[in-house]
Amino acid sequence: MLPRDLELLCTRHSAALFPFLINLTRNEADTLDILQELFISLARRPELLAPVRNEREFLFRLAHNLAIDLIRRRESRTRAHAAVGQETVELFEPVASPDESAYRRELAAALGELPPDQRAVVHLKLWEGLTFEAIAELLEIPLNTAASRYRYGVDKLRQRLRPLYEEIR
Repeated sequence: MLPRDLELLCTRHSAALFPFLINLTRNEADTLDILQELFISLARRPELLAPVRNEREFLFRLAHNLAIDLIRRRESRTRAHAAVGQETVELFEPVASPDESAYRRELAAALGELPPDQRAVVHLKLWEGLTFEAIAELLEIPLNTAASRYRYGVDKLRQRLRPLYEEIR
């Protein structure tokens, strides 16, 4: 792969990969490190892209694997995985409405409370619009596992956000 091709690949997909990764890592520095690692590995081994049919899904799979590797390394070192999920991150753009802003903060916090495997599936389904088949392939999990992780994650989000929704409704 020529450097120009890599630049184009990065330009096309970084904007979608960033929120996916920050939703998993809950940390901007880690997200940027993973993105850098992903594109450096592709620069070093461009043949990885040769058999790929859908480069976007392939990049999401690589990004997911790198994020999981990072989480596992950190977990084994510090056992602080639960604390990482609780960190507040800005997932959504700021809005003028105080109610909308409060809801977005609560949604980001609720997402942080989900286990990383559920959080990944929920993000890919709701924000990337991927099918369960694509999610299963991307995360290398069975189709039913992708669907159940989504269902459990959405159920937890509904339960967690219902009081706030009823309050602002």
